Amino acid sequence: MSTVKTLNADQITRYRRHLLLPEVGMEGQKKLLNAKVLCIGTGGLGSPISLYLAAAGVGTIGLVDVDVVSPSNLQRQVLFDTNSVGEPKVKVAARRLKSLNPDVHVVQHETIINSTNVLDLVARYDIIIDGTDNFPTRYCVGDACVLLKKPNIYGSIFRFEGMVTVFAPHLTDPQTGNPGPCYRCLYPEPPDPGSVPSCAEGGVVGVLPGIIGTLQANEVIKLILGIGKPLIGRLVTFNALDMEFRTFKLRRDPGCPVCGENPTITEPVDYEQFCGVPILDAKSVAETQAEVKRTLHGTTTRGPNLDERGLPLDYEFDEEWEITPRELKRKLDAGENFVFIDCRQPHEETITKIDGSTLIPLQTLGARIGELRGKENDEIIVYCRSGGRSLQFAQVLKKNGFKNVKSVAGGVLLWNTDINPGGPQY
Repeated sequence: MSTVKTLNADQITRYRRHLLLPEVGMEGQKKLLNAKVLCIGTGGLGSPISLYLAAAGVGTIGLVDVDVVSPSNLQRQVLFDTNSVGEPKVKVAARRLKSLNPDVHVVQHETIINSTNVLDLVARYDIIIDGTDNFPTRYCVGDACVLLKKPNIYGSIFRFEGMVTVFAPHLTDPQTGNPGPCYRCLYPEPPDPGSVPSCAEGGVVGVLPGIIGTLQANEVIKLILGIGKPLIGRLVTFNALDMEFRTFKLRRDPGCPVCGENPTITEPVDYEQFCGVPILDAKSVAETQAEVKRTLHGTTTRGPNLDERGLPLDYEFDEEWEITPRELKRKLDAGENFVFIDCRQPHEETITKIDGSTLIPLQTLGARIGELRGKENDEIIVYCRSGGRSLQFAQVLKKNGFKNVKSVAGGVLLWNTDINPGGPQY
């Protein structure tokens, strides 16, 4: 997009409410039209962020995502509608943003951000927005923003709570005059794999990403215009149930390996290895594909998306730790004697379940493991939504002397795809 030097009559009409603000005016609107912003993720947070930035007249918006629109997105991802199910998110988002404001140049990056491409992508834009939901991408983006001196507008959501801040060590905290922190100052190390549930596992109220995403968009506009006090050195949290905002002070860590006084990270690292989890979860991709297929083509049956064992083609099955839904079905039909546990939350059991199981939520295992004493040599089979929590449950039991414990691969979602076609997918 070429540099905007003046506003035409149509633009003056479109941005009239901005032009009336002394803090914006003609010069401020030209700054917005000349700005380049990269929005990483077009989901719950990326939807309101990109919509409001496009409406405000941010001239160039880059969108990064590799996902396709699935039915479960529509509860909160307001960029999309029923007709866009199955389409790439960046393609649908670009079309929607252009229809909202033809002034905006939308750049589609249908790619996974990783250590090989993050610097090139980030370097093209003035401000970076982190609207992702996985730790490898967050660390990858955070490090790149520090290395290239780009503001990182960070947001996070879970259930009824969200947070937002601005990571920008190259800028100063407007209150203290000291350099601001980076993502690693707040989170030096990633959590243990599986210890923090995703929104797909824990849920999120649909309006929450709209609230947090618009706060992120507000920080972007403030930085572009150079007005107000950006959230550098401050973390704002929001609790939707209590309708409560709280602000916490954040400080730069002088020993931070990327923004500290003696940095040891001077280029992107292997973030999948660092976090112990893949940037793109193959199980989540398989769930999305199954969900889209069921919506577009009716109920999902055993088809080419599953192998001869009933597993998604790209599923990395571990025979030592997992059992397939088909093998579980065989055992149930044969009346075999084993301990069968559902380790999800009680409200998940009301959505869908596999008959014959006993509910012991993973979070209560420490207090309830005594109920399983005396069964250390019995066969124990555990399932959850998609297989992650049940693997953790199995690992805890084995560490406590239970010898024969297995997790149901793909959880109840794969069961409802392969064994119980048409069963709820949530």
